[in-house]
Amino acid sequence: MITIGEFSKICGVSTKTLRYYDEIGLIHPEEINPDSGYRYYSISQLKKMIFINRLKSYHFSLEEIKAILELEEDQSEEKLWSALNRKRKEIQERLNTFESTLKQMSNDISNLEKGISIMSSLDNIEVQLVETETMNILYTRQMMSSDDYALGYGKYFSRLYEKIATEKLTLLGMPITIYHSPEYNPTGNDTEFAIPIEETVKGTRDLPGGLCAKSVLKGPYSELTSVYAKLMEWIEKEGYELVKSPYEVYVTDPNQAAVPEDIVTEVYFPVKKK
Repeated sequence: MITIGEFSKICGVSTKTLRYYDEIGLIHPEEINPDSGYRYYSISQLKKMIFINRLKSYHFSLEEIKAILELEEDQSEEKLWSALNRKRKEIQERLNTFESTLKQMSNDISNLEKGISIMSSLDNIEVQLVETETMNILYTRQMMSSDDYALGYGKYFSRLYEKIATEKLTLLGMPITIYHSPEYNPTGNDTEFAIPIEETVKGTRDLPGGLCAKSVLKGPYSELTSVYAKLMEWIEKEGYELVKSPYEVYVTDPNQAAVPEDIVTEVYFPVKKK
């Protein structure tokens, strides 16, 4: 048996953290002296603590780690394999986002060296006034946190495509995201994912057509805020007002784009004349 201090030093985890892990049921001391309250750990628990540290380094939450530790032995390897693959995908998506950000920063630095404003791209965004048709959409709607946005929308659209395939529904268009929240909230935003289909079935509704200010982004999704800003500027300048939730149509599958610059996204702001 070793003391909590010795265990802490070997594993690189503070005694305060070890006490917290005990409270939440992650790893308990092997023994607690009833008189002194001193905590002792067994040598065999070092392996468990190192495993916990490794999962933490992979960005698993404490709740996720606890769930893995509680798995039955005959399921643990398979479940761990699935969890690691899922986490690897999440980290890869974050890396892709960072790579896109670094590329944009490099471009901004290059422009500044040439005496070009980093916001000059706003001047090149075109806005059109278009009339859209009503669409029948298969949809799912939920509150999305900032972390959900960072991880991407793949799983939400995948569920809709699975339903389309399973029920042999007729696909009529590209995936759409509709933003219903009146303002951005990092803790949760009312977001709808939709795919146009022909059949009217459970889980479908009409997306009304009408007059829209439209812009097309050719490039990474990180540039969408610039498109939104340009659309709002145009709407105010031309004497229009936003009447329904804005939405995006993903013309290009990002997984099929060789580089972010190949991604094409249409942005629609439903409007009316003031």
